[in-house]
Amino acid sequence: MTRHGATKGIKGVTGVTALRNKYGSFSTVSAGSGGASNVGVAGYVAGGHDGIGFVSNINTIAFPADTRTVLSATLATARYGPTGFANSAVAGYVAGGYDGSYLAAIDKITFPANTRTTVSAVLGGGRYLPTSFANSGVAGYVGGGEDATTNHTSMFKMSLPAETITTLGITLSFTATHSGGLANEGTAGYKLGGNNNISSINKIAFPADTMTTLSATLTTGRQAMAAFSNNAVAGYAAGGGDSVGYLSGIDKITFPADTKTTLSATLSSARQNFSGFANSGVAGYAAGGSPFTTAIDKVAFSADTVTTSSATLSSNRNNYAAFANSGIL
Repeated sequence: MTRHGATKGIKGVTGVTALRNKYGSFSTVSAGSGGASNVGVAGYVAGGHDGIGFVSNINTIAFPADTRTVLSATLATARYGPTGFANSAVAGYVAGGYDGSYLAAIDKITFPANTRTTVSAVLGGGRYLPTSFANSGVAGYVGGGEDATTNHTSMFKMSLPAETITTLGITLSFTATHSGGLANEGTAGYKLGGNNNISSINKIAFPADTMTTLSATLTTGRQAMAAFSNNAVAGYAAGGGDSVGYLSGIDKITFPADTKTTLSATLSSARQNFSGFANSGVAGYAAGGSPFTTAIDKVAFSADTVTTSSATLSSNRNNYAAFANSGIL
Protein backbone atom coordinates (compact mmCIF):
# COMPACT_ATOMS: atom_id res chain seq x y z
CA MET A 1 0.00 0.00 0.00
CA THR A 2 2.78 2.41 0.79
CA ARG A 3 5.33 3.55 -1.72
CA HIS A 4 9.05 3.64 -1.24
CA GLY A 5 11.50 4.53 -3.96
CA ALA A 6 10.31 3.35 -7.34
CA THR A 7 7.72 0.95 -5.98
CA LYS A 8 4.38 1.78 -7.53
CA GLY A 9 1.97 0.18 -5.09
CA ILE A 10 -1.72 -0.47 -5.63
CA LYS A 11 -4.01 2.01 -7.34
CA GLY A 12 -6.15 3.43 -4.59
CA VAL A 13 -3.67 3.04 -1.80
CA THR A 14 -0.48 4.96 -2.39
CA GLY A 15 1.38 8.07 -3.15
CA VAL A 16 0.48 11.63 -2.59
CA THR A 17 0.99 15.06 -3.79
CA ALA A 18 1.07 17.50 -1.56
CA LEU A 19 -0.53 19.98 -2.12
CA ARG A 20 -0.61 23.26 -0.96
CA ASN A 21 -2.50 26.34 -1.40
CA LYS A 22 -2.37 29.69 -0.17
CA TYR A 23 -3.69 33.03 -0.77
CA GLY A 24 -1.31 34.58 -2.75
CA SER A 25 0.72 31.63 -2.87
CA PHE A 26 -1.36 29.77 -0.71
CA SER A 27 0.40 27.04 0.57
CA THR A 28 -1.05 24.36 0.35
CA VAL A 29 0.11 22.78 0.27
CA SER A 30 -0.02 23.73 -0.22
CA ALA A 31 -2.77 25.83 0.99
CA GLY A 32 -3.11 28.86 2.99
CA SER A 33 0.13 30.52 3.76
CA GLY A 34 1.54 33.88 4.10
CA GLY A 35 2.20 37.06 5.97
CA ALA A 36 0.80 37.93 9.35
CA SER A 37 -2.03 40.32 8.54
CA ASN A 38 -4.63 38.04 6.96
CA VAL A 39 -7.54 36.31 8.64
CA GLY A 40 -7.51 32.65 7.68
CA VAL A 41 -10.83 30.86 7.21
CA ALA A 42 -10.35 27.10 6.77
CA GLY A 43 -8.32 24.25 5.35
CA TYR A 44 -9.84 21.57 3.10
CA VAL A 45 -9.15 17.84 2.63
CA ALA A 46 -10.86 16.43 -0.47
CA GLY A 47 -11.08 12.95 -1.92
CA GLY A 48 -8.40 10.29 -1.39
CA HIS A 49 -8.63 6.74 -0.07
CA ASP A 50 -9.92 5.62 3.35
CA GLY A 51 -8.64 2.04 3.34
CA ILE A 52 -11.93 0.75 1.94
CA GLY A 53 -12.28 2.68 -1.30
CA PHE A 54 -12.00 6.01 -3.08
CA VAL A 55 -13.53 9.00 -1.28
CA SER A 56 -15.59 11.92 -2.62
CA ASN A 57 -16.29 13.85 0.57
CA ILE A 58 -14.63 17.06 1.67
CA ASN A 59 -13.55 17.86 5.24
CA THR A 60 -12.99 21.44 6.37
CA ILE A 61 -10.87 22.52 9.34
CA ALA A 62 -12.05 25.96 10.48
CA PHE A 63 -9.38 28.42 11.68
CA PRO A 64 -8.42 29.25 14.36
CA ALA A 65 -10.53 26.87 16.46
CA ASP A 66 -9.56 23.82 14.35
CA THR A 67 -13.12 22.50 14.27
CA ARG A 68 -13.83 19.92 11.59
CA THR A 69 -16.98 19.60 9.51
CA VAL A 70 -17.90 17.54 6.44
CA LEU A 71 -19.35 19.55 3.57
CA SER A 72 -22.68 18.59 2.03
CA ALA A 73 -20.99 19.17 -1.34
CA THR A 74 -18.83 16.31 -2.66
CA LEU A 75 -16.40 15.88 -5.53
CA ALA A 76 -17.95 14.98 -8.89
CA THR A 77 -16.54 11.45 -8.50
CA ALA A 78 -14.77 9.59 -5.69
CA ARG A 79 -11.09 9.79 -6.55
CA TYR A 80 -7.62 8.95 -5.38
CA GLY A 81 -4.42 10.93 -5.91
CA PRO A 82 -5.79 14.36 -6.96
CA THR A 83 -4.05 17.61 -6.09
CA GLY A 84 -5.37 20.88 -4.66
CA PHE A 85 -4.70 24.61 -4.85
CA ALA A 86 -6.68 27.75 -4.10
CA ASN A 87 -7.44 31.29 -5.14
CA SER A 88 -7.76 32.46 -1.57
CA ALA A 89 -11.01 34.14 -0.54
CA VAL A 90 -12.48 33.02 -3.89
CA ALA A 91 -12.30 29.26 -4.51
CA GLY A 92 -10.35 26.04 -4.09
CA TYR A 93 -9.64 23.58 -6.90
CA VAL A 94 -9.20 19.79 -6.99
CA ALA A 95 -7.39 18.66 -10.15
CA GLY A 96 -6.70 15.27 -11.68
CA GLY A 97 -6.56 12.00 -9.77
CA TYR A 98 -7.79 8.50 -10.52
CA ASP A 99 -11.35 7.14 -10.29
CA GLY A 100 -10.89 4.11 -12.50
CA SER A 101 -9.69 6.46 -15.23
CA TYR A 102 -6.91 9.03 -15.18
CA LEU A 103 -8.65 12.35 -14.69
CA ALA A 104 -8.04 15.70 -16.37
CA ALA A 105 -11.13 17.31 -14.82
CA ILE A 106 -11.00 20.08 -12.23
CA ASP A 107 -13.60 20.53 -9.49
CA LYS A 108 -14.12 23.99 -7.97
CA ILE A 109 -15.24 24.71 -4.41
CA THR A 110 -16.48 28.30 -4.27
CA PHE A 111 -15.90 30.22 -1.01
CA PRO A 112 -17.63 30.96 1.30
CA ALA A 113 -20.71 28.91 0.36
CA ASN A 114 -18.58 25.81 -0.36
CA THR A 115 -20.61 24.84 -3.39
CA ARG A 116 -19.02 22.55 -5.98
CA THR A 117 -18.97 22.95 -9.75
CA THR A 118 -16.80 21.47 -12.49
CA VAL A 119 -14.53 23.87 -14.36
CA SER A 120 -15.06 23.81 -18.14
CA ALA A 121 -11.30 23.80 -18.77
CA VAL A 122 -9.37 20.57 -18.18
CA LEU A 123 -5.72 19.61 -17.73
CA GLY A 124 -3.81 18.80 -20.90
CA GLY A 125 -4.12 15.12 -20.03
CA GLY A 126 -5.23 12.85 -17.22
CA ARG A 127 -2.85 13.05 -14.26
CA TYR A 128 -2.59 10.86 -11.17
CA LEU A 129 -0.56 12.17 -8.21
CA PRO A 130 0.53 15.46 -9.78
CA THR A 131 1.87 18.38 -7.75
CA SER A 132 0.28 21.81 -7.43
CA PHE A 133 0.71 25.29 -6.02
CA ALA A 134 -0.79 28.70 -6.72
CA ASN A 135 0.02 32.36 -7.12
CA SER A 136 -3.28 33.43 -5.63
CA GLY A 137 -5.38 35.76 -7.74
CA VAL A 138 -3.11 35.11 -10.72
CA ALA A 139 -2.80 31.40 -11.53
CA GLY A 140 -2.78 27.85 -10.26
CA TYR A 141 -0.15 25.34 -11.42
CA VAL A 142 -0.35 21.55 -11.82
CA GLY A 143 2.79 19.65 -12.78
CA GLY A 144 4.17 16.15 -13.13
CA GLY A 145 2.06 13.14 -12.23
CA GLU A 146 1.45 10.02 -14.23
CA ASP A 147 -1.02 8.37 -16.55
CA ALA A 148 -1.28 4.77 -17.73
CA THR A 149 2.00 4.91 -19.65
CA THR A 150 4.13 7.89 -18.63
CA ASN A 151 5.53 9.87 -15.70
CA HIS A 152 5.25 13.47 -16.87
CA THR A 153 7.53 16.52 -16.61
CA SER A 154 5.09 19.04 -18.11
CA MET A 155 3.28 21.74 -16.12
CA PHE A 156 -0.15 23.24 -16.71
CA LYS A 157 -1.16 26.77 -15.70
CA MET A 158 -4.73 27.82 -14.97
CA SER A 159 -5.18 31.59 -15.14
CA LEU A 160 -7.30 33.08 -12.37
CA PRO A 161 -10.05 34.12 -12.30
CA ALA A 162 -10.62 33.29 -16.00
CA GLU A 163 -9.92 29.56 -15.45
CA THR A 164 -8.24 29.09 -18.82
CA ILE A 165 -5.47 26.48 -19.07
CA THR A 166 -2.18 26.58 -20.96
CA THR A 167 0.85 24.27 -20.98
CA LEU A 168 4.02 26.03 -19.86
CA GLY A 169 7.10 25.90 -22.03
CA ILE A 170 9.21 24.43 -19.25
CA THR A 171 10.20 20.89 -18.36
CA LEU A 172 10.53 19.82 -14.74
CA SER A 173 13.99 18.45 -14.02
CA PHE A 174 12.70 15.13 -12.68
CA THR A 175 9.75 12.88 -13.51
CA ALA A 176 8.79 11.84 -9.97
CA THR A 177 5.22 11.59 -8.77
CA HIS A 178 4.45 11.99 -5.04
CA SER A 179 6.22 15.37 -4.93
CA GLY A 180 5.36 18.15 -2.50
CA GLY A 181 4.14 21.51 -3.77
CA LEU A 182 4.15 24.94 -2.11
CA ALA A 183 4.58 28.60 -3.02
CA ASN A 184 5.90 31.94 -1.85
CA GLU A 185 3.08 34.27 -2.83
CA GLY A 186 3.85 36.51 -5.75
CA THR A 187 7.39 35.16 -6.03
CA ALA A 188 7.70 31.46 -6.89
CA GLY A 189 6.30 27.96 -6.62
CA TYR A 190 8.28 24.88 -5.58
CA LYS A 191 8.13 21.17 -6.47
CA LEU A 192 9.93 19.10 -3.85
CA GLY A 193 11.25 15.54 -4.02
CA GLY A 194 9.19 12.57 -5.14
CA ASN A 195 9.34 8.85 -5.68
CA ASN A 196 12.62 7.17 -6.69
CA ASN A 197 14.24 8.88 -3.66
CA ILE A 198 14.38 12.36 -5.19
CA SER A 199 15.78 15.12 -2.96
CA SER A 200 15.87 17.87 -5.60
CA ILE A 201 13.72 21.00 -5.51
CA ASN A 202 12.48 22.76 -8.65
CA LYS A 203 11.55 26.45 -8.41
CA ILE A 204 9.17 28.17 -10.86
CA ALA A 205 9.56 31.96 -10.68
CA PHE A 206 6.45 34.15 -11.02
CA PRO A 207 5.35 35.77 -13.31
CA ALA A 208 7.84 34.66 -16.00
CA ASP A 209 7.32 30.97 -15.14
CA THR A 210 11.01 30.18 -15.54
CA MET A 211 12.32 27.03 -13.84
CA THR A 212 15.55 26.49 -11.92
CA THR A 213 16.77 23.74 -9.59
CA LEU A 214 17.81 24.87 -6.12
CA SER A 215 21.30 24.12 -4.80
CA ALA A 216 19.57 23.22 -1.52
CA THR A 217 18.07 19.73 -1.35
CA LEU A 218 15.81 17.85 1.04
CA THR A 219 17.59 16.10 3.92
CA THR A 220 16.88 12.73 2.32
CA GLY A 221 15.31 11.72 -0.95
CA ARG A 222 11.64 11.52 -0.03
CA GLN A 223 8.19 11.10 -1.52
CA ALA A 224 4.59 11.63 -0.47
CA MET A 225 5.27 14.41 2.05
CA ALA A 226 2.95 17.11 3.37
CA ALA A 227 4.05 20.51 2.04
CA PHE A 228 2.85 23.97 3.04
CA SER A 229 4.22 27.47 3.46
CA ASN A 230 4.25 30.55 5.66
CA ASN A 231 4.16 33.10 2.90
CA ALA A 232 7.19 35.38 2.50
CA VAL A 233 8.90 33.46 5.31
CA ALA A 234 9.43 29.75 4.61
CA GLY A 235 8.12 26.55 3.06
CA TYR A 236 7.95 23.20 4.89
CA ALA A 237 8.21 19.54 3.80
CA ALA A 238 6.90 17.29 6.57
CA GLY A 239 7.19 13.52 6.78
CA GLY A 240 7.05 11.34 3.69
CA GLY A 241 8.86 8.14 2.87
CA ASP A 242 12.39 7.28 1.74
CA SER A 243 14.18 4.06 0.82
CA VAL A 244 14.26 3.02 4.49
CA GLY A 245 10.71 3.76 5.62
CA TYR A 246 8.30 6.41 6.85
CA LEU A 247 9.66 9.80 7.98
CA SER A 248 8.64 12.20 10.76
CA GLY A 249 11.23 14.93 10.16
CA ILE A 250 10.37 18.39 8.83
CA ASP A 251 12.58 20.33 6.41
CA LYS A 252 12.26 24.11 6.17
CA ILE A 253 13.12 26.18 3.07
CA THR A 254 13.65 29.80 4.14
CA PHE A 255 12.59 32.53 1.68
CA PRO A 256 14.00 34.31 -0.23
CA ALA A 257 17.45 32.71 0.09
CA ASP A 258 16.01 29.20 -0.35
CA THR A 259 18.28 27.72 2.30
CA LYS A 260 17.28 24.42 3.90
CA THR A 261 17.32 23.54 7.60
CA THR A 262 15.70 20.69 9.53
CA LEU A 263 13.43 21.46 12.48
CA SER A 264 14.15 19.94 15.88
CA ALA A 265 10.41 19.29 16.17
CA THR A 266 8.98 16.26 14.36
CA LEU A 267 5.53 14.98 13.45
CA SER A 268 3.66 12.98 16.08
CA SER A 269 4.25 9.85 13.99
CA ALA A 270 6.26 8.90 10.91
CA ARG A 271 3.99 8.75 7.85
CA GLN A 272 3.59 9.46 4.14
CA ASN A 273 0.89 9.76 1.47
CA PHE A 274 -0.59 12.98 2.82
CA SER A 275 -0.80 16.66 1.96
CA GLY A 276 -0.47 19.99 3.71
CA PHE A 277 -2.37 23.24 4.05
CA ALA A 278 -1.78 26.34 6.13
CA ASN A 279 -3.41 29.19 8.00
CA SER A 280 -1.21 31.91 6.63
CA GLY A 281 1.08 33.46 9.20
CA VAL A 282 -0.20 31.12 11.94
CA ALA A 283 0.33 27.40 11.37
CA GLY A 284 0.71 24.60 8.85
CA TYR A 285 -1.24 21.33 8.99
CA ALA A 286 -0.43 17.73 7.96
CA ALA A 287 -3.51 15.49 8.06
CA GLY A 288 -4.00 11.74 7.87
CA GLY A 289 -1.63 9.69 5.73
CA SER A 290 -0.12 6.20 5.77
CA PRO A 291 -0.14 4.23 8.00
CA PHE A 292 -3.82 5.19 8.04
CA THR A 293 -4.79 7.74 10.67
CA THR A 294 -7.31 10.53 11.23
CA ALA A 295 -4.81 12.65 13.19
CA ILE A 296 -3.88 16.18 12.17
CA ASP A 297 -0.48 17.60 13.17
CA LYS A 298 -0.08 21.36 13.46
CA VAL A 299 3.20 23.29 13.03
CA ALA A 300 3.06 26.70 14.73
CA PHE A 301 5.03 29.14 12.56
CA SER A 302 6.01 31.43 15.43
CA ALA A 303 8.32 28.83 17.00
CA ASP A 304 8.23 25.86 14.60
CA THR A 305 6.73 23.67 17.32
CA VAL A 306 4.45 20.71 16.58
CA THR A 307 1.24 19.79 18.38
CA THR A 308 -1.61 17.44 17.49
CA SER A 309 -4.82 19.28 16.64
CA SER A 310 -7.93 18.51 18.67
CA ALA A 311 -9.71 18.04 15.35
CA THR A 312 -9.48 14.77 13.43
CA LEU A 313 -10.50 13.78 9.92
CA SER A 314 -13.93 12.18 9.50
CA SER A 315 -12.23 8.92 8.44
CA ASN A 316 -8.81 7.51 7.69
CA ARG A 317 -7.50 9.26 4.62
CA ASN A 318 -4.47 9.26 2.33
CA ASN A 319 -3.59 10.58 -1.11
CA TYR A 320 -6.13 13.39 -1.04
CA ALA A 321 -6.10 16.99 -2.28
CA ALA A 322 -5.55 19.81 0.23
CA PHE A 323 -5.93 23.57 0.01
CA ALA A 324 -6.91 26.48 2.24
CA ASN A 325 -8.90 29.68 2.23
CA SER A 326 -6.51 32.10 3.92
CA GLY A 327 -8.82 35.06 3.42
CA ILE A 328 -7.64 38.27 1.78
CA LEU A 329 -3.92 38.78 2.36
